[in-house]
Amino acid sequence: MLTCLDPLRELTLLSMLLRFLLASCCGAVIGWERSVSRHAAGLRTHIIVCLGSASVMLLNQYLLVLFQVASDPARLGAQVISGIGFLGAGSIIVTGQHREQRVRGLTTAAGLWASACMGLTVGAGFYEAALVLCVCLFCVIAVMNRLDLKYLKSLTEVRIYVEFAPDTPFSAAVEVVRSQKWHIANAESIENHHLSGYGMLLDLRCSEQNRDLDGLLVALRAKEGISFAQSV
Repeated sequence: MLTCLDPLRELTLLSMLLRFLLASCCGAVIGWERSVSRHAAGLRTHIIVCLGSASVMLLNQYLLVLFQVASDPARLGAQVISGIGFLGAGSIIVTGQHREQRVRGLTTAAGLWASACMGLTVGAGFYEAALVLCVCLFCVIAVMNRLDLKYLKSLTEVRIYVEFAPDTPFSAAVEVVRSQKWHIANAESIENHHLSGYGMLLDLRCSEQNRDLDGLLVALRAKEGISFAQSV
């Protein structure tokens, strides 16, 4: 460890400010990638999780200094690690039925759990480990995701939102989707009282070799009876 940081490992106002700032920055790095990827738990959620975890470790350190009793300094942190699972479970979504079931949000849930661990590391004053962990997490979530899509997944799945004019059948979108070599894996109707027609969320699949999402969206917008189409 860097000995020059030893004064900042003490429980002072400067060290507390540094820990909260570092926790915010580390959480923001991971949350930014999730926000860009349009996941439910994004920038603010990851920052809050990391800050909360850091505060728990600061409280733990404060109690040890204040009461000077022999206790396990990792006890409160252990409760955070186990309790964050409830928040992570809320970001996991299961769609489809039976054999067509798909699970979304596992990476986001794991990222929330890891962000909590990162916050605990910052709160404990182990700055070097927190920064290394932040870099590793970002590389795994952001960089490895692109490699996973390119080399490991035989199918590409995307979600789009389509708005139909009144009396336009859903088959109009199906026709365009199939003509563009995509397949509809799941369709969900969206209620919007501001629309004169209706909206649909479509989960689409396509082999990586044939993927052309922009071309599909252009074809959908050009179809008579479809007023709007956008990836989500």
